[in-house]
Amino acid sequence: MKIVIIGAGEIGYDLASVLSTEKHDVTVMDRDKDSLSRVSDSLDVLPIEGNATSVKDLVNASVGEADILISVTSIDEVNMISGMIGKRLGAKMVIARIRSDEFSDEDSPITPSDLGIDVMIHPELSASHEIAQLLKRSSASDVINLAEDRMQLIGIRLEKDSPLINKSLNEYAAAHADLTFRVVAIGRRGRTIIPNGSVKLQAYDQVFILAETKNINGVVKTTGKKETELNTIMIAGGSGMGAMIARLLCADESKNWTIKLIEPDYNIAEDLAIEMKEVMVLHGNPTDPDLLVTEGISEMDAFIAVTDDEESNIISCLMAKHLEVKKTVALVSKPDFIPLAQTIGLDAVINKKVAASNEIHRYVRRGNVISVTELRGIKAEVIELEAASESKITKKPIKKLNLPEGCVIGGVLCDGAVEIATGETQIQSNDRVIIFCLPAAVDKITKLFQ
Repeated sequence: MKIVIIGAGEIGYDLASVLSTEKHDVTVMDRDKDSLSRVSDSLDVLPIEGNATSVKDLVNASVGEADILISVTSIDEVNMISGMIGKRLGAKMVIARIRSDEFSDEDSPITPSDLGIDVMIHPELSASHEIAQLLKRSSASDVINLAEDRMQLIGIRLEKDSPLINKSLNEYAAAHADLTFRVVAIGRRGRTIIPNGSVKLQAYDQVFILAETKNINGVVKTTGKKETELNTIMIAGGSGMGAMIARLLCADESKNWTIKLIEPDYNIAEDLAIEMKEVMVLHGNPTDPDLLVTEGISEMDAFIAVTDDEESNIISCLMAKHLEVKKTVALVSKPDFIPLAQTIGLDAVINKKVAASNEIHRYVRRGNVISVTELRGIKAEVIELEAASESKITKKPIKKLNLPEGCVIGGVLCDGAVEIATGETQIQSNDRVIIFCLPAAVDKITKLFQ
């Protein structure tokens, strides 16, 4: 597939890295020579220097021949204009990063399609939704809703006193026969394991467990963790994602959150205080340990660090953990920081580049793919696929299928009913199937559903 990416910043670079690894024909255009040098030195893509709003430069980048045009510069207007031009030139699909809420509003006089944009993505908003979801599962480092929210995948770090240590997955399942669940992936000291029943769990494993949403609390208890109510939240950083998270929590009528938000820019802090009456907005440096202590960080149930300084996010979360805050979440952008952050004791990390990649991958893979989610900290993906009529996956029970190495079928949604897959499960046409696999197995398993 021919893909043109406009913008070689953090998100553009990450997308180019992932898509080129999957053997797509990728072109990256940017006007910044240093950003392009980084791309050309480390990735197997075609770098082109050019202006994203110039018709001549877009023609030079062969945008009109693109199966997908992805415009992810840091400026909404540039993404909109390049998307409009790209569509006129003949790009089959246009995906643009638009952070303004005006175009997603139902009452907006202009829709993305009016601008030639097929898919509008907002990585910061997607990451904010992930954080809001994590606050509702105090024990989990990852929470992913699947099968129309009927199933959940949770990531849990096993402490050294967990009752599951040194138990095989078969023993784990037998000891809790009253619960239906499946361990679908394990992160262990930098390795990713798609496990079978004989694999034994170890201290500090990051385990990913799939279960029906109604059974998640019971599954959490089996790991030795406890779900606790989180009510008081402190957010470090109010511009961008910090404000989004506060708005999402304020709009959540199911809980009465108590929120403190710290913002270093006085004018932004003042505007947020006027906008969100339910939130205590403080003007100050959110990375200042003395300020955090003075404002009662030790009394918080959760601490969310989403400033632009990711090192400070990690350090302030570590301080919060030292003061026995129940849940800490840090925004990071460097992939190397994700497994490190979990190793040193942070509860969860969020990466907005992963959020963007998850949104875009659904459209890159197309076909029977309903959703694609990359698991943070390990090299595995969750793919939700629909079984086509007469596809190979419908011919035999799962235990008799020759599934590619490095993948496991976790659950099935059939006629509104969900079930955790077993060897006896027979997938039917139009069933929605949840699969966990290593990147190398993605194309192979996808073909079985076609």
